[in-house]
Amino acid sequence: MKCKCQDCNPLCTSFDISLACGYGTVDEAPPTDVALELCAMFEDLQFLRKACVSGTWGDAEKLIPYFPFIEDQPFLIEVHCELLRFRVFVDGHQLFDFYHRVQSLLDIDTLRINGSLTITKLG
Repeated sequence: MKCKCQDCNPLCTSFDISLACGYGTVDEAPPTDVALELCAMFEDLQFLRKACVSGTWGDAEKLIPYFPFIEDQPFLIEVHCELLRFRVFVDGHQLFDFYHRVQSLLDIDTLRINGSLTITKLG
């Protein structure tokens, strides 16, 4: 999955991108399985990732080598799905791996994007 964004709105404090199993909403109880949720938080300079399996959210992973986003600058996020993990790249640089929690990767059928982003291309 590739998501190219023109920029982040200057008022944007965060955005999130989820790869989910089904069309439910994040607020439903129990939530749809979410294979990977990425959450960028500008004030804290954090890029979190977590998963929801069988209605239970796992702990967020926080460790990153650097915060890759700059206000008002375009960026490209790539999520590569490999046998054991997702590999996440920003602007061509590998940022982190996230090992699969969802058992059947074929069930991932929904992309959700929330936040004040201008998306120019999805692929």
